[in-house]
Amino acid sequence: MTDAAPPTRAVDDACPFCAISSAHVPYDPLNPPKTISPTTTTPSSFVALSTPTLIAFLDILPLSRGHLLLCPRAHRPKLTDASAHEARSLGYYARILSAALARATGVQDWNVLQNNGAAAAQVVAHMHFHLIPRPEIRASGRFRESFTMFGRGQREELDDDDAEVFVAELRRHVADVLREDKDEEGYKIKL
Repeated sequence: MTDAAPPTRAVDDACPFCAISSAHVPYDPLNPPKTISPTTTTPSSFVALSTPTLIAFLDILPLSRGHLLLCPRAHRPKLTDASAHEARSLGYYARILSAALARATGVQDWNVLQNNGAAAAQVVAHMHFHLIPRPEIRASGRFRESFTMFGRGQREELDDDDAEVFVAELRRHVADVLREDKDEEGYKIKL
């Protein structure tokens, strides 16, 4: 899949996701860096994927370990504002990141969620997908946790030390999934 940046990139200076996007340069997902430092001062962010078109990072108030946000680099308030190229890239990488998350967490069930507008519970007005690993809770007897399904309930702040280690492992899994895709499909993925 070709992932060339759109000719112009809209940025909203008040948007935290635009700040994260602007602070992190794209890298080749097949050869991810071991550590990633932002190029500017930004809100704490742990980047799992950074292409010319998209960026994915851990949610700072995760519903579960590995809760990931995937969004276009350009400021797009709603899904319908995304370009056709961005939409294709979002779909492609949602699948790649889902497989990598399952490997990194060992959790084989997850939600992919996307809200459009305040009435639909969108908190940050920058279009993004949530990829949320869902560990089995019924077997643990902790039935009350099921109410955290779509953002309701207790959420704890991301542990920075754990996040740094986890996201580095996640980037390695992303590269592995991309390599396997290349092998299965018989073509070279252009990033």
